[in-house]
Amino acid sequence: MITKYKTYWRKTGLKGDWGDIFLNLVAKHKPKNFLEIGVFCGVTSINICNLLNHLNKGKFTYIGIDLFGEKNKSAADEIEPKFLRNQKFSNPLKNIYYNLILKEDLNSIKSVSNLLVKYEKNINLIKGDTNKVLRNLDLSNIDCVFIDGGHSYNTVKNDLNILYDSLKGKEKVLICDDYGDLSCIPEVKKAVDDFIKLNKLKLNVIKDRFAEIIT
Repeated sequence: MITKYKTYWRKTGLKGDWGDIFLNLVAKHKPKNFLEIGVFCGVTSINICNLLNHLNKGKFTYIGIDLFGEKNKSAADEIEPKFLRNQKFSNPLKNIYYNLILKEDLNSIKSVSNLLVKYEKNINLIKGDTNKVLRNLDLSNIDCVFIDGGHSYNTVKNDLNILYDSLKGKEKVLICDDYGDLSCIPEVKKAVDDFIKLNKLKLNVIKDRFAEIIT
């Protein structure tokens, strides 16, 4: 194990061993330029940056896209995972620290930027809906993507199609969360299955959770 997944006293969707499993999966591909769709509180983001920094001796780029607290008005069919719905912690000390003392929204771009401040020269945080902003980005250098943003069929399919068009002809890695049975969201699974069937791509299911697609 190159680096352990740390939670930084924040909420994350990769609890328990899942963080280490994810980092091992990413480390296998040795990426230099990374895109994360769905940043949430930035926990996975800082762990990715720590890993990229180690693998590339400080020479890496990271792009993170998220609504950062804005309501998604363009996708009425959007699905929000339960752990995203509030900032209440089971640990009362966290509630006091973040909600009463700091009064800080952990999903805000300001909060995530503060968490990633040591890598400020390497990162680019983008506030917006991928249905609108993804197509306008230069993704030519990206070699690994973690897709865990909008969970509706249309949003996942749109993300995958745009990424594939941008990365076509290059051996790049797309990692989708919530595909396997242990955390399956049916709309995500159907979007991924339709995408790989249409483009005749290979899919590996990692630990019955992540979908790994090599373009």
